[in-house]
Amino acid sequence: MRFAIFTHVVHFQDGNNYYGYAPYIREMNLWLQHVEKVEVVAPLKCKGMDSPKSLSYRQSNLTFTAISSFDLLKLHSILLAVLTIPTIFFRIAGAMQRADHLHLRCPGNIGLLAAICQIFFPNKPKTAKYAGNWNPEAKQPLTYKLQKWILSNTFLTRNMTVLVYGNWPEQSKNILPFSTASFKETEKEEVIKDFNSPYKILFVGSLVKGKQPLFAMQLVEALNKKSISAELHIYGEGPLKNDLEKEAENKDYIHLHGNKALEVLKQAYKDAHFLILASKSEGWPKAVAEAMFFGCIPIATTVSCVPWMLGGGSRGVLISEGNVLNENRVESGKRKVDSHSAVEETVERLIELIQDPEEMRKMSLEAQQWSQQYTLEKFEAEIKKLLVPKGVRP
Repeated sequence: MRFAIFTHVVHFQDGNNYYGYAPYIREMNLWLQHVEKVEVVAPLKCKGMDSPKSLSYRQSNLTFTAISSFDLLKLHSILLAVLTIPTIFFRIAGAMQRADHLHLRCPGNIGLLAAICQIFFPNKPKTAKYAGNWNPEAKQPLTYKLQKWILSNTFLTRNMTVLVYGNWPEQSKNILPFSTASFKETEKEEVIKDFNSPYKILFVGSLVKGKQPLFAMQLVEALNKKSISAELHIYGEGPLKNDLEKEAENKDYIHLHGNKALEVLKQAYKDAHFLILASKSEGWPKAVAEAMFFGCIPIATTVSCVPWMLGGGSRGVLISEGNVLNENRVESGKRKVDSHSAVEETVERLIELIQDPEEMRKMSLEAQQWSQQYTLEKFEAEIKKLLVPKGVRP
């Protein structure tokens, strides 16, 4: 089988190897175990990557078709996109013509072009991984809504299974709820947490505004001010790193560790009591699922499939999305919204929980039991089913 991947993920070449964002490559390597040839259609940069966040494909029979990345955010980038899109579209179409199975990675501008192009190949077997928020009620950019509409339209999109995070009502027949995994069956274990202070809280993710690492800092600071000993361990890199380092000065309960390999994070999950992700937008919050695998109680906003993951609050603490989105918002001519409302609401919930160690242990074990359903072996078995032609038994 010749398998073609269409993605906006930026790649880097080192000799005959192609590197990209580690979580994406790690997942794609599971797919590529079941194909003979692969063609990757994606942006390619000249310099290499040396980071725990990068990995290379494990597929010797790989062809790379380089295309330009583009965005539609500013006037000059829109004008540039008008010039480059025809070439990108032509290369996508050529790869689709050569392939036996088409695999789209969405949402993204390349995913959008591929979603349009695949319409002209109705008989080709296809899969699409929509890694964003599939919630029909979510407020999203027009390009994201367009991709969702094309992918779920079974008249335009034929012979395709669309993998989405979460189980949503009234979906077309080609939509399949799907979950990713980070750990193997052999890594399952029952982690019994000792819920005593100091409480260890993790933040794992990119240090960007959308993930709100500052909210995590404010939360831990508020807990300590209420005489609840807590420490925050931040794993990740990003544009907010310098600001967070300044904020953490003279606060010995805040620790910034940078990017670390999964094995390091695995031990951090085992040692910690909570994980916080007050994100404004998510597809599949991988760090939340990973932390739950080892009994961390997640503290997360009610975005995307998070309420489903946390069992409506039975295996984690849900933060009101509305309160978080209103943080630091100032309306013209009106009083500033209390910037600490979501922090205070979450602190109150945590204090209530900390006063009930039995409930914390119960929540921790329920989080483990739920997350440990989703192992790499199960994930790979589901992938294999999607790659076997209809009517053919593996």
